[in-house]
Amino acid sequence: MTISDETISRRDWKSVLRHDVPASVVVFLVAVPLSLGVAVASGAPLAAGLIAAVVGGLVVGALGGSVVQVSGPTAGLSLVVAELVHTYGWRATCAITAMAGLLQLGLGALRVARAALGVSPAVVHGMLAGLGVLIALSQLHIVLGGSPQRSALGNVLELPAQIVNNHTHAVLIGVLTIAVLLVWGRIPRLRAVPAPLAALVIATLTAGVSGWDLTRVDLGGGFSSVQTPLAPQGDWHAIAGAVLLVALLSGVESLLTAVSSNRLHDGPRADLDRELTAQGVGNVVSGVLGGLPVAGVVVRTTTNARAGARSRWSTVLHGGWVLLFTTAFAWMIALIPLEALAALLLFIGVQMVNLGHVRNLRNHREVPVYVVTMAGVVLIGLAEGVAIGLALAALLALRRLAWVSVDVRQDGERRWRVVVTGSLTFLGVPRLTEALRAIPAGSAVELDLHLDFMDNAAFVALHDWRLEHERAGGEVDVDETHGEWYSAAINGARLFPARIPPRHDRWWLPWAYRRPDGAHSYGSLEVIGADGGSAAGDGDAVICEPQGVPDLLKGTREFQRRTAPMARPLFTRMARKQSPSHLFITCADSRIVPNIITASGPGDLFTVRNIGNLVPRAGAVPPDDSVAAAIEYAVNVLEVRTITVCGHSGCGAMAALLGEVPDLPALRAWLRHGRQTLARFVAAGPGQDADDAGPLDRLCRINVIQQLDNLRTHPLVDARVRAGRLELTGLYFDIGAARVHALEQERFTPVPELRTTG
Repeated sequence: MTISDETISRRDWKSVLRHDVPASVVVFLVAVPLSLGVAVASGAPLAAGLIAAVVGGLVVGALGGSVVQVSGPTAGLSLVVAELVHTYGWRATCAITAMAGLLQLGLGALRVARAALGVSPAVVHGMLAGLGVLIALSQLHIVLGGSPQRSALGNVLELPAQIVNNHTHAVLIGVLTIAVLLVWGRIPRLRAVPAPLAALVIATLTAGVSGWDLTRVDLGGGFSSVQTPLAPQGDWHAIAGAVLLVALLSGVESLLTAVSSNRLHDGPRADLDRELTAQGVGNVVSGVLGGLPVAGVVVRTTTNARAGARSRWSTVLHGGWVLLFTTAFAWMIALIPLEALAALLLFIGVQMVNLGHVRNLRNHREVPVYVVTMAGVVLIGLAEGVAIGLALAALLALRRLAWVSVDVRQDGERRWRVVVTGSLTFLGVPRLTEALRAIPAGSAVELDLHLDFMDNAAFVALHDWRLEHERAGGEVDVDETHGEWYSAAINGARLFPARIPPRHDRWWLPWAYRRPDGAHSYGSLEVIGADGGSAAGDGDAVICEPQGVPDLLKGTREFQRRTAPMARPLFTRMARKQSPSHLFITCADSRIVPNIITASGPGDLFTVRNIGNLVPRAGAVPPDDSVAAAIEYAVNVLEVRTITVCGHSGCGAMAALLGEVPDLPALRAWLRHGRQTLARFVAAGPGQDADDAGPLDRLCRINVIQQLDNLRTHPLVDARVRAGRLELTGLYFDIGAARVHALEQERFTPVPELRTTG
């Protein structure tokens, strides 16, 4: 069944009217006061902030790569713009904005947007926090009735005098504005009105009723007073640096906001190259029209998503509302006290020092980068602070890449265990040799290497120690869990970090093929010729002779020692709830391991295993509630979307159906649920498929088909299948060939291997 384009269009417009239009009004109410505040902090005409808001909505909103991101003037660029205005003048700053947009257009065409995400978030957040501190310090002086200084240090030194000497109406209006911003969001009934709008309205009404002497906002004729750009004069190296700085700062902030916006909605994911290109177009248009630089703004984007926006129409409409309001109601803006806007900026600046970011960075040990970047921006300058932060982030990254852990402990009277983890380079050789020196001569050593890289200096040091230890009568058993760096170096092979295949030759081996006495090496299968000699390619048949049979306890020790440390974070996240996607019904045969043949992990499969992978029909005699209970729980509670029945070759239950059922009362009663399979087998007659190995395997495959039919006898399953909410699938595992076959229209075909290229 298809839906006509007209129906789709009608549904889209209904969604726009229901969700996007209300959201656009909310964003508009937030955007106007914030745009005015950013213009004040930038030292630009107030109309420039509103122009940037209109362009961010109408232009960037229509062309951008995120459906909910809202662009406009941002506080993070305000101090950069203020410096440009002070150095080159406002009209030249507009030209720099337009040139920065052209640069962003070029970068978007080169599709390098994701490269911007390579910048450490600690540097970005530290830069924004530093800018927030600078904004708060400068605007605090305006709130106190004074004038800001040129530097952060000057603002701090001047602050005591401002606090002591100024107690004017400006202070009262600023305190009132901040109080409203702090309290407004904590009152549930008032949250529908954005706090910035409420603060400015209350401050404006209070100032008007009280008749206080305050500085008023002056739009200077609104959009009609806009000045055209003028080419900047001066050192072109400095001008080029300014263009690059504006382009990179606004681009990185926009891209990071776009990535963050993906977590705020369930719609299409953000296209970063398209977003960067749209920001370039927006900055060109805003610069030409006399507006501030535009970038993706976190506050407006979050407000847009939380207000229920479903498409980019919300962003576009908010730009239209700003344009309409500024054109028709500019006189209302002229009533706002400038001190109230300063208080709003002070509040925004404090919020830019986000403690939530600090907590996240602390978990990754990146707080020093954040603090150093913030301090550099505040005390030295924006470009210098960012450069220092990037350098420190690079040094810490190099240190982590060269990190190595060496753990030495005694496992017995004369047995030692050494675990080396990380990247073993020449930087880690002193730590390695110092740890190995503590091992007594003549002892048995189990050396576990969990390495993602080993250079030649580290190999030489490790190999020399091993040879010396073995010459002194000791034993060294080297076990490489991930890459074979050590063994490859011995054999003269050349390895590349990105091309090392993972080691999978332990965890899936049966206990019988592992080395005895808990040696835990990669003890492989001991292959001998049929005549007792070596099977070194002499063409004889070979057999595998077990070298020891560890019990369950040894297996659990192996899990606790090797697998549990790596899997513990996953199990911790899954401890409270399971969310499997499949109900997997298969045979209890010990050779069938569902997680191996499906390459699934913990939490993927809700598994039911029984003799013959049988599914008793609803109301069957003898009754069986076990399988039915699992089906009910999986479908009703876990809400799985797929039920898979998996049979296998050489099934003993099917062999019993063909021959004589063993004289075991419970087994005999259970196999009665296989009578429909046997009847279907007899009715089908001899198999015609070339891949049929014989009657038994044909019966095993027919059994899978019959059990899928049995599932449909359960009303709950049948209803969900008919509704399209549940899918039934069949698999067949050929044990001898280690090959999985999938059921397609009552015929099993081998699942093709996944091949890689390159």
